This record gives sequence, structure tokens and C-alpha cells, in this order.
Amino acid sequence: MRKFLIISILFFLGTNFLTAQDEAWFYIRAKDTLFEPQFSVQNDTLYYAGTDDRLRNILKKYQILDFKKTYRNARKENLKKTFFVRANDKMLMTDLLQKTGDLFVFGELISEEDKKIFEPNDYGLTSTIGDNLGAQVNLDYLDYIGLPEAWYYTTGSRDIIVGISDGTIDTINPEFKGKTKIYRKSSLSKGHGYSVAETAAGRGDNAYGIAGVCYNCSIYATSYNNYSTLEQLVELSNAGVKVINCSWGLKTRYETAQEAINEMFENGTIIVSTGHNKKFSDTKGNVLYYPGSYDKVISVSSGMHRYENFEDNISNAESKRGMYYVDNIRGYVSQRGGFKDNDTTRTPFLYENSMKNLNPDVDILGPAVGVFRFGELALHGVEDVSTGSQTSGVVPLVTGTIGLMFSLAPCLPVDEVESILKMTSTNIDHIEPNKPYKGFYGSGMLHTGRAVEMVFQMFSENETVTIENQDFSRWDFKLTSYSNKVVMKNQKFTDNASLDLTSKNQIVIGENTVLKPNQTGSISLKIDSTLQRKCDLQLRDPGILDD
Repeated sequence: MRKFLIISILFFLGTNFLTAQDEAWFYIRAKDTLFEPQFSVQNDTLYYAGTDDRLRNILKKYQILDFKKTYRNARKENLKKTFFVRANDKMLMTDLLQKTGDLFVFGELISEEDKKIFEPNDYGLTSTIGDNLGAQVNLDYLDYIGLPEAWYYTTGSRDIIVGISDGTIDTINPEFKGKTKIYRKSSLSKGHGYSVAETAAGRGDNAYGIAGVCYNCSIYATSYNNYSTLEQLVELSNAGVKVINCSWGLKTRYETAQEAINEMFENGTIIVSTGHNKKFSDTKGNVLYYPGSYDKVISVSSGMHRYENFEDNISNAESKRGMYYVDNIRGYVSQRGGFKDNDTTRTPFLYENSMKNLNPDVDILGPAVGVFRFGELALHGVEDVSTGSQTSGVVPLVTGTIGLMFSLAPCLPVDEVESILKMTSTNIDHIEPNKPYKGFYGSGMLHTGRAVEMVFQMFSENETVTIENQDFSRWDFKLTSYSNKVVMKNQKFTDNASLDLTSKNQIVIGENTVLKPNQTGSISLKIDSTLQRKCDLQLRDPGILDD
């Protein structure tokens, strides 16, 4: 059964009515990794079925809807100790901490704003309100990009078609059956096409595999040759595909291919491609790959997502010399880093041989380590995730995000998509180890939740669009907002950056905002009260407008 916030059903408990808005959500951490209370289920309510009388006496006073282990918001040492709980009263958390201190050691309430999520029943080990009947894998990288927050608004639309140009797809597989059309046959490529298509738009809420980012979108698949004309991509564009995934690239640039890109862009199709997997230690940011580096293509490379602080994941297990290193630290542009003089009290430096190709044409990064490889499940029955930081698995995260954006607002201008992705990305400029590589990693890390929410805000007359926390010294930004107002705060547009912002109502320049482009940049802020939307929002739940 799917469970989500903001529903009209009333749960009855004795003489009390419980709505989803009144639910208390919280995380609670057990003292022992082996602790896992047993429950029976009656009418969607959990009843304690264990032998601990103290715990039973506490739990029987509350209506409990969920009480299960989750990987979400759990640090490395707490992955098997953290529980997600939904109940009718937040006092349950207080009672558990005060009266069973030998069982539970920490609790954290979830805010009302953070309850605005949706999860299907195949959302992996970080699932909270979803039942997770699919693959038993850690999907914390999807939490990091805010995917459940995006799904609150939309899970995709069958009318929005995602193109895959990355290897064959089995249209009989449950993740693709009934929603996929093959335009040109491609090679198996060790299941590469399966994995890319699953990440971007594999079917969700079907108790199998994992949910793709835009899991209700349709899929058209083709081959990945014809590099000089991109005719296979043009064919998809002419068939109505809104975004095409190209997790491949080559060093040769063709003017005819750029002309094809321009044609597809005018046709309303966006191409997303990779910055490629060459080591930065070899390329030094000077090697471009195509189609990623063509104009009007969104170029994607890899960043890290898992550990909040480098102290959370220091190891020397793989080094014969006993040299300490860090791995998969949130926001770092390299998978691994080391310490000068092997001093772990100092800020790490990044290993360039574990950093994928970055260059000035890269637009955005996404998480790469631990990404689910559906091809292994489909072809070999093995649940597997990536261990390296290959960029191929990152590109479909961006592709699927764009699918969600178009699903929510089908008339979203194609020339505003990249602006939204960059404005809502997570800024990583302040991270000390990244500073030598600024200008090579785009705007930062993808955040699907904020990107989709911004589309919602732009097309909602009572909402506020906020542009904040970025420092843009290049790129051309364009945005059209029908919202109540647009607010900029802690935001910079300088040097070669340009901003063309049109709002139906107010534009507010807030604190710490700098609008000082040079002669090659520009700022254009306009109010046009005659703006009319060309489409309505296509929400997963129309009741969201009343929130």
C-alpha cells in the first residue's frame, strides 16, 4: 500500500481522529544494532508483539503507523540502529527516550516542511513512508538530491517521453514493459542501457527493482552512433521526446552535430551528456568530450554525496604504507582524498586520479558512488551498486529530473531548464578541497527536489520563487515567473554572467545580493503583469495547491 502525506482519509482510534497533518514523524536511534521490535498489523495500525513489558506499556498508548529501520539520515556507525516512526503524538518519542533509555539513545522530530515527500513501494533501504518491496539497496544518493521532495509534486507523466541513447533495453522487463518503444536497436553493452533507463525513468511503485527518477514517464530508446549527424537523436526529437540521455562521448567535434543540437533545441528537446571518465590527473581540465561540450547540451560529471564530514569516513585499510584517506565525502569533486604528512587533523586534499574528467563546459555534478546498477539485476539476478565514480550513472539522474520538470509544467520553456537546474543546485564552492578546481565542475551538485519545487513555485500564483546561495560569474540565465514574487538573497551574478528575469508580480532584491556583471554580462529585470500561463500544473495530487 502506498502511504503519503496530505491525504483526506481519517484514521479512527477510539474516540480520536488522526489526519496525516497531525501525525508525528521522527527518527529514533537504538542503543544496539540487534534491537528490532516486532509488530502485528491491524487496519494499518501497528501493535507491539514483543516480550518487553515496559515497551509494550508505552507503545499501547499511541497509534503507531510506522516503526521501521531506515538508512536515511543515519551516519555510518548508526546505519542499523536508526528507526523511522509515524504516530499520533510526538510524546511517543519523549516517552521512549525517558522510560526506555537502555533501548533508545537519541531522537529527532521531523519538521512539517520536511513531511512534504512521497515515496513509492520500491524506494530501497532509506525508505520511510514507502513500504520498499523492491531491491534491498541503499538509495541515499536519491535522498541527497531530494527525490522524495520532487515526487511530492510529480512522479512523471506518460505524456513526457525520456529518450535513452545508451544500449539495448528489454521492453518485456517489468521496469520498461508497456511504456517503452525501441526506435533503433543497440548493443547490450553489459546492461548499460538497462541501468541508465532504470535510473532515468524505470517504472516505480511496482515492488521490483527501484523507482526511476521520472518513473511515470515514457521511454523511447535508440542507438548511440552517427556521431557526426546525431540522426538517431534527431529522430527521437521529431517523435516528441523532451529530453535525451547520452551517457557516452568522444573527443571529436562535428559542426554538423552542433547544427543537429540546435535543431533539436528549437524543437523543444534537451540533450544531457557526460563529461566522461578520464582521470583529471591526465586531462587537467583541458579535454572536452562531445556531445557534452556542444552548445545547448547539459554536460554532467560526478561528485560525492554520502558522508557529511571527512572525519566520518577516514580509512587506511587499503594502503600498504598506512596512509590515511577519505572516501565519498559530501560535495567533494573527487571520490578520494588524502592528508598532507598523513595528518588526519588537517583538511584533506583531493586525489586527481580518482577525480573524473572536469572541464569548463561541465554544467552540473551528481552523485556517482553507490548508484544502483539495474543491468546486473535484470541480466544476472544480482543487486549491485557502483563502487567507482563513473559519470554514466550520473547523467540519467539529470535526465530524469528534467523529465519531472516537464511533467509538472509541460509548457516550461526549454531555454529555462538549465537555468533552473543551476539556480537550485547545491553550491560546493566553499568546500576547501574543491577550490583548486573551481570553474571546472559547473554550478555544483544536482538537487532534483529544489528544481521541481522551483517549477511549482514559478507556475503558482500564490507562491514565492527564491533564488539564493549561488555565486555565478558566467552563463546566461533566463527565467519567467507567474508567482506572487521572486526573491533573490545571498546571491551573486557577476563578471560574464547574464540574467534575464521576467516576473508577473514582484521582484525583491534581498540581503547579500550582488548584481554586477562586466561588459560581457548583463542584468535584465522586468515586471509584466500581462503574463499568462500556457498550461496548468500537472500535480500528482491536486490538493497540494491547498497546502
